[in-house]
Amino acid sequence: MEFERCRDILLQESELVQRVGNLQNMIYSEVVGRDWTDFEAHFEALEEMRKELLTLEDERERIFSIYLGEKTTGNADTAEADASSRFYAFVARLSPEQRGEITEVYRSLKVETLKVRSTSETLMSYIAGARATMAGFFEAAFPKAARTGKTYSPYGTQVSNDMRSMVLNQRF
Repeated sequence: MEFERCRDILLQESELVQRVGNLQNMIYSEVVGRDWTDFEAHFEALEEMRKELLTLEDERERIFSIYLGEKTTGNADTAEADASSRFYAFVARLSPEQRGEITEVYRSLKVETLKVRSTSETLMSYIAGARATMAGFFEAAFPKAARTGKTYSPYGTQVSNDMRSMVLNQRF
C-alpha cells in the first residue's frame, strides 16, 4: 500500500514539476518577447503549483520518515541528503521490481527538478538584469524622482516607478 501511495505521489510531483517547467519556459519566452499580458496570472499559477508541490512533498516525506527517523532541519544540503537517505531506506524494504520502478520515477523527478531549477535561475537572472536596466533608466531620466521616490504620469498623478509603470505608460 505504501509503495503505491509513494509511487502515485512521485508521479504527481513529476507531472507537476513538468507543468512548472513548461510554464516557466512560457514566461521566459514572453519576458524576452516583452509580452506582459498574462504576466501576473502566470506567477499566480506558479504560486498555486508551488503550494500543491509542497503538499505532495510533505506527504512523500511523511512516508519516507517512517523508515529513517523524523525529518531533520538544517541547511539545504543536509535536508536533501536526509531526504535521499529516507528514500533509500524506504526503497530497501521493497521487492526488486518495485524498487526498480520507484527509483526510476524518483530519479526522473530529480532530473526534472534540476531542469526547472536551472530554468528558474536563468529567468530570475534575466529579470534582475531587466530591473537593473529599468532602475538605471529611471534614475537617468528622472533624477529628482529617484531622490524623492515619486514619479508622475503625463496627467500629473503620482505613479509607482517600477517596471509595471513602464509597461502601462507606453510613452514618456
